Amino acid sequence: MTCTACCIQARTTLRLSLLIAGLLLLQPALARQDDRNQPIHVVHANSMDGYNEPNSISTFKGSVLITQGTMKLTGELAKIWTAKEDTSVDHIIVTGTPQKRPHIEQLDDNGNLMTGDADQLYYDNVNSIAILTGNAFVHQQNKGDAHGAKLTYNTQTGYMVGESGSAGPVTMTFLPKQKPLPPPKNGKPGAPAPAPASTPAKPADGTTKPAAASSSPTAPAPASSASTKE
Repeated sequence: MTCTACCIQARTTLRLSLLIAGLLLLQPALARQDDRNQPIHVVHANSMDGYNEPNSISTFKGSVLITQGTMKLTGELAKIWTAKEDTSVDHIIVTGTPQKRPHIEQLDDNGNLMTGDADQLYYDNVNSIAILTGNAFVHQQNKGDAHGAKLTYNTQTGYMVGESGSAGPVTMTFLPKQKPLPPPKNGKPGAPAPAPASTPAKPADGTTKPAAASSSPTAPAPASSASTKE
């Protein structure tokens, strides 16, 4: 291979590498990818009825807390459906009260928190999709808010679909880009500038002896040692 061919191949490889890097940077921040592979725990409930069998329903009541990795589901009542072929979770429905509505939260791979509240929460564990119905509200840290009668949120990709209803239209808020703070003054933000050191006022005769020194008692001047001989 000639030197010219080697240079062309190197430039082509470099362009492809830069193109791939640019495409990766354009990808949206994904939700926590390993949550889907974590077990589902019912951390707390006041009561439970059901059994752990395929194609079954278990009901949990009273301050229910369910976790899967960083994802949390809370509500007053939760029903868990298992798959037809095994005891893995197929889907979960969480309901609550007007005072304590169902709640979902999850971290993405960048550590940003997503939270959601609605009158009913349906979580599809197979497809990692949360459906919030009834005055639904979703907040995405450092991104914005969404509100609608129904919000469908993909917990793996962060993709969201909103639907309006009798409660009002779909609304969404996009946060502006955060600007860097101005450099601090004198080492500390908002710190006042230090006052210049004051210099003592000089007496009128030009000396620098402080006036207070003259007020201290002094011994009388001794008599002249040179005596006059008669």
